[in-house]
Amino acid sequence: MNNKVKILSVLTVASLLTGCGAFNNTNAAAPASETPAQVTEAPAEEAASEEATAEDAAESTEDCCKDKEKDCCKDEPADCCGDSAEVVLGKPEKESISIGYLNSTAHLLAFVAQEEGYFKEEGLKVTLTQFSSAAELVNGLESDKLDVAFIGSVPTLTFQSQGHEVSIFGGAMTNGHGYVIKPEFADKDEAGVEILKGRNVASVKNSVQDAELQILLKDAGIEIGEGDDKVNIVYFDSQKDAYAALLNDTIDAASAYSPYTSLAKSQGYKVVYYCAHEKALENQPCCRQVAKTSALSDNPNTFTALERAFIKAYHFTQTDHEKTVKDVKQYIDIDEEFIDTEVYGGFSVSSPDPDKKGTLTLKDTIIELGYTEDFDIEPHYNTDIYKNALNSIIAEGTDDIYDSLKEHFDDYE
Repeated sequence: MNNKVKILSVLTVASLLTGCGAFNNTNAAAPASETPAQVTEAPAEEAASEEATAEDAAESTEDCCKDKEKDCCKDEPADCCGDSAEVVLGKPEKESISIGYLNSTAHLLAFVAQEEGYFKEEGLKVTLTQFSSAAELVNGLESDKLDVAFIGSVPTLTFQSQGHEVSIFGGAMTNGHGYVIKPEFADKDEAGVEILKGRNVASVKNSVQDAELQILLKDAGIEIGEGDDKVNIVYFDSQKDAYAALLNDTIDAASAYSPYTSLAKSQGYKVVYYCAHEKALENQPCCRQVAKTSALSDNPNTFTALERAFIKAYHFTQTDHEKTVKDVKQYIDIDEEFIDTEVYGGFSVSSPDPDKKGTLTLKDTIIELGYTEDFDIEPHYNTDIYKNALNSIIAEGTDDIYDSLKEHFDDYE
């Protein structure tokens, strides 16, 4: 098992994984009082005949599956002719799907699913569109211009608390953020938040980057505000704007998520901290898969098909690093070296798991920070989509990567 899977196995998440028919043992043991049937050995000629019949049947099924016009699969197992998902889960209610994402390698599951044909494999026609902010993405969902959006967990939670009818149904990335500072203020990477005292720091309000910074400042006993012993946070509308603000003389440091951290280092900036290396921020759920709450209930087959594609994409990222980087390059136009660092450098994990437990912990944290009032998240967290998608894939055949996803989802409720 590779390091990415090992990292994934220790993330905190929730949702109870319940078995479907594919995992049930249908061969019940006979009562002890019954006498076992007598077993006799068939003559060699009869055995050879049976073997030939089995070979003929296999060839017949193979020929049938090559001819999709035939209906020979209707009484066969669910995976006959490769139609298992539709047979077991049902045909997608909606085939044309629009997905919104931000300029981040964090959303690579969608990129890989598109480039490797997994959406098409699940009977979906997907369009990917880049947006600038979480607010734009939520507006896209509510106006029905988008079916799915990859949105940061903090803005998703605050939008939910404000009454927006959107739900989390899957994951995208864990960790992957930090802050960078101009080189005249630091001579090495990861000096910690102490180096931000007396500095003007560009950040994005209602973002996981801002919440994480506030957590670390609070733990270090550093106040927010102007002064030599404080950190002055200056808010911008998007991560792109916050990073661009480093060109201003009045901004000393800025928030960064992938791939902005690698870009910053290449331009001479120093990393203040990577959240993946901070004990207080371990396994922080970043971006989530989000959709209108009503859409998830109205189109369960569609979203299960989408999730199957994302799960397959995750599997691909664990087995083909080089092609994954090239797939991401189609959507995030930076050097492949930077993409490789952001995806495989140990600073983040891109997983489709809903990560409910981790998100609930983050919800409590941002309530303490004053981001929002407490609210009932249960109507806005759908883990059945992911559970059904993962179960259906494992029923068709599994390996260590899929098993690790199952173990992760099953053990950490």
